[in-house]
Amino acid sequence: MAPAPAMPPPERPARSPWHWLTTVTDMFAFPLRTSHYVELVNPLWSTHKLQARVEAVWDETRDARTVTLRPGLNWRGHRAGQHVRVGVPVEGKHYTRTYTISSPPERDDGCFTITVKAIDGGRISHHIVRNLKVGDYLPVGLPQGDFYLPDAQPVLPLFITAGSGITPAMSMLRSLIAQQRLPDTVHLHYAPHRFDVVFGKELEQLAAKHERYNLLMQFTRDIDEVPDAAQAGAGYFSAAQLAASCPDWREREVYACGPPALLAALTEHFEEAGRGAHLHIERFRAEFARVPVDAVGGRVRFAKSSAEVEADSNTSLLRVAEDAGMNPPHGCRMGICHTCNTTLLSGCVRDLRNGAVINEVGATVQTCVCAAAGDCELDL
Repeated sequence: MAPAPAMPPPERPARSPWHWLTTVTDMFAFPLRTSHYVELVNPLWSTHKLQARVEAVWDETRDARTVTLRPGLNWRGHRAGQHVRVGVPVEGKHYTRTYTISSPPERDDGCFTITVKAIDGGRISHHIVRNLKVGDYLPVGLPQGDFYLPDAQPVLPLFITAGSGITPAMSMLRSLIAQQRLPDTVHLHYAPHRFDVVFGKELEQLAAKHERYNLLMQFTRDIDEVPDAAQAGAGYFSAAQLAASCPDWREREVYACGPPALLAALTEHFEEAGRGAHLHIERFRAEFARVPVDAVGGRVRFAKSSAEVEADSNTSLLRVAEDAGMNPPHGCRMGICHTCNTTLLSGCVRDLRNGAVINEVGATVQTCVCAAAGDCELDL
């Protein structure tokens, strides 16, 4: 049998005129690049890093704000439900956080939005909600994440969200409506009070306008909605509540985002019902195990920075480093991206997600999800 003909090598993408121009000018810009000088004229034109300009800010609630960002060159479109890493300079330090894109991919003005809720103890979320202003420039990453609707959309989607967990669902809903292919959809959303619902007015308008969109709001602390003190917990998720709100939940593809307690309850319920494969979850924070009552912290030494600080058994090593004035590399802050990885030089740390103790010299430590478990030294 004659051998199969060799496949031709794949064609390389054509280089743009800008590429050839900067190849030449970069030789004269050394040790910098042409992009560094272009950045002085307009940060959005730089190619060595991706930045975005704040075009508008809008207060959704008393503690949540939508920020409209115009990204620079090298940006690519997102899928509804994906997230993006955003760099935020605060008091001379640079921090990175991950936020879901709340706008649909079909937006035609070249911008996208993130919607941020100020959380207790969150220095960056408070800065974005209170201090970010139009004209500011922020470093951004490219869209990431696999929490999105498939191209072959589910016939009967069920969104279960709480608090700022509404953001990926909002992007999906806006996208489906923009494409004029909104299917029969049920949306169960939890919030403490009616005035705490992010996108509250828009959600109610969607429900009134689109008969296929069934919005069910549950208020966990609103005395007007739950007048009987004995029913104070009635607004929280339960199997009975789900059955009453969405009788055909077993026939739906479920997309959930919210606080760890809600996601844990959903996971347990759907696993017991044999529907775990149909539950899709997006987490904003890592789910931590209970720290043993006899757990102790210790003295943490950062070898490269020559800094030493006392740490407890609950605070992540990343936060310990930041409170000590350091700015170690980090990204998602929930143990997914591994940007914060470092090496354990000595001592012992504990993985807050599962309680596992790491004490082998040379082991990799994710500082965003590990805490001191005695004295330790890290390669930072």
